[in-house]
Amino acid sequence: MSFPELGLVAALSEAVAAKGYQSPTPIQAQAIPPILAGRDLMGGSQTGTGKTAAFTLPMLQRLASGRSRPRSPRGLVLAPTRELAAQVGESVATYGKGLHLSSAVIFGGVGMNPQIDRLRRGVDILVATPGRLLDHAGQGTLDLSQVEILVLDEADRMLDMGFIHDIRRVLKLLPARRQNLLFSATYSPEIKELADGILRDPALVEVARRNTAAETVDQVVHPVAKAEKRALLSKLIRDGGWSQVLVFTRTKHGANRLAEQLGKDGIPSAAIHGNKSQNARTKALDDFKTNRIRVLVATDVASRGIDIRLLPHVVNYELPNVPEDYVHRIGRTGRAGEEGCACSLVSADERGLLKDIEKLLKRSIPVEKIPGFEMCEIDGREDARNTSRGGGGQGRGQRQGGGRSGNRGTGTSHGGSARRRGPRRPQMASR
Repeated sequence: MSFPELGLVAALSEAVAAKGYQSPTPIQAQAIPPILAGRDLMGGSQTGTGKTAAFTLPMLQRLASGRSRPRSPRGLVLAPTRELAAQVGESVATYGKGLHLSSAVIFGGVGMNPQIDRLRRGVDILVATPGRLLDHAGQGTLDLSQVEILVLDEADRMLDMGFIHDIRRVLKLLPARRQNLLFSATYSPEIKELADGILRDPALVEVARRNTAAETVDQVVHPVAKAEKRALLSKLIRDGGWSQVLVFTRTKHGANRLAEQLGKDGIPSAAIHGNKSQNARTKALDDFKTNRIRVLVATDVASRGIDIRLLPHVVNYELPNVPEDYVHRIGRTGRAGEEGCACSLVSADERGLLKDIEKLLKRSIPVEKIPGFEMCEIDGREDARNTSRGGGGQGRGQRQGGGRSGNRGTGTSHGGSARRRGPRRPQMASR
């Protein structure tokens, strides 16, 4: 199926083609038609499946057919983090450039005055984080009475971050008659309650099993003593020739410390988390995308909105306390049908967290020991190199050529041939 076959107008189809995409991803193919028809929608989609374009494209088309140059926004997208809001805003601007619609992005951590000036000039589509949106509404610099389409993006994360009360306050400022679109990578009773209170006879779109990790992500656990994690991570990056690695820690302090330590190991790194200024976060992300640094160390909250189409490696330096966050983390790689590798450095005190993650995934994650960093077996499981793979060889973290940045299609791992797949037509990689 092509984008025009979904019902998109020529301007949007041309904008998509200009980005090099020829065919829609499953979430786009299933979500765009009902949104164009004006239906509410509940979208269940893992990160990296093209979700952002699934709602920005039809929203742009619907708003372009109505009145133009309003003083108040007619489309409103709520996002949990500054990075995700900026990414959605970029997609709106990119795909809507031929439709003469205006858009703006507002979030905290920066001055309000430039945002006030922008809102006064009028905006068709507003992308915002809940807190800053309410700041403007409270000061009378924003009128939400004309909103026709509301999008709650990554609703599960917004609830995890405690935004439920802010969301309810925002809903009271909106007109009763509007189209509502809710997207969530995972489900919970709280998400169902939120959806039931907002959506009217919604179309239900789900393109992946609930609370599962992308099947295109190659997952592995490396047992390692807690004190040896930094040394093992440095070894994996150097020996594997990894040029771009997203590493997750549990705490902001831990992210700062690890980035500093990796820098001392000769591996250019930066940390990104909520205590960093917006300018620092933007610079770190830009340096990572342009390969000026090899490693970006992030906390779970700050990682939302990191959208790198061919990010080859994600590392769980520390396992998350919430199993669902594991799904979000490794979803940074293996996006839109591409392959990726996610490895977890697991110490003895994290065995319970690993069990919770595997219970959520409904399967065990292969275990591979790296020579020189052996630790006792996790739950008695043998090294995956001696079981599922058969035979020894390099650890998965030491792929020849560093995975996608090197000879992914011809390299070998553990003495076996790397998976080969035929050529793919490009697909949308937006979130």
